Amino acid sequence: MNELPQQLANGLALGALYGLIAIGYTMVYGIVQLINFAHGEIFMIGGFGALTIYIWLPSGVSLLVAIPLMIIGGAIASVAVATAAERFAYRPLRGAPRLAPLITAIGLSIALQQIVWGFYPDAKKHKSFPEFSGDAFKITDDLLIQRADAFVLVLAPLCMLALGFFVSKSRSGRAMQATAQDPDTAKLMGVNTDRIIVMAFAIGAAFAAVAAVAYGLDKGQINFEMGFILGLKAFTAAVLGGIGNIYGAMVGGVVLGLAESLSIAYIEEIPGMHQLGGGAWSNVWAFVLLIVVLLVRPQGLLGERVADRA
Repeated sequence: MNELPQQLANGLALGALYGLIAIGYTMVYGIVQLINFAHGEIFMIGGFGALTIYIWLPSGVSLLVAIPLMIIGGAIASVAVATAAERFAYRPLRGAPRLAPLITAIGLSIALQQIVWGFYPDAKKHKSFPEFSGDAFKITDDLLIQRADAFVLVLAPLCMLALGFFVSKSRSGRAMQATAQDPDTAKLMGVNTDRIIVMAFAIGAAFAAVAAVAYGLDKGQINFEMGFILGLKAFTAAVLGGIGNIYGAMVGGVVLGLAESLSIAYIEEIPGMHQLGGGAWSNVWAFVLLIVVLLVRPQGLLGERVADRA
């Protein structure tokens, strides 16, 4: 039990990362009811965009200077790809049966992986990513917060608060809510629904780029396949919290992160279950949690509140 505070902190940091990615899924679904399975690759492209900016910077530049520039570079790359995907892959299929854009999203996911694998220099192997230097923050004898974890724990709530304020207070945010509730009526009221949909894709992609920088700083490396499993887990977090609910995405991410962290630490300590613990089973327990929650509460933990869908 002495490890519990540390495992909770690890789970919160992991959950915040999932939540940042999950917001992209839930915003797009909230407006166009599309499960954008290519969003994991949007996250991956944000990481490679950020790394490219870091490589271009002068040698020896401080990480405190580099990180904001990396986030901007990653966001530009992610937003460019996401908005292009919306315009050329999803918009022509907007009136088609739902299976068509779903299959398109899966195909786009594979295509983006292969494009990065084939055209980014040395993308066939893991690419080194800058890391924070210095010791972890010592909170208590039993609790250390790594600098990369502190980064995401600070940035994720700030991003979430900024998004909540934007959706609830700004004119574009109210247009998002109107489009999510009834796109046809919103269009009759003068809302440019195409612009709103592009904005939802762009915001989700920008959040994914922030998550990609946080992931790279934590792991010290990125690769062209990293978006697949993280994208699946972020989608799981969005469904867990209530797909279409922007606050539920973050709550679902935190719950999923805590469940993973605790299962890695404690499942193997249960008599007779030592073979079902450890990191190799963390993905399994994440999806077991999703199944259990959906059996009890199919709409997710926070449900799907139409007024908050964006």
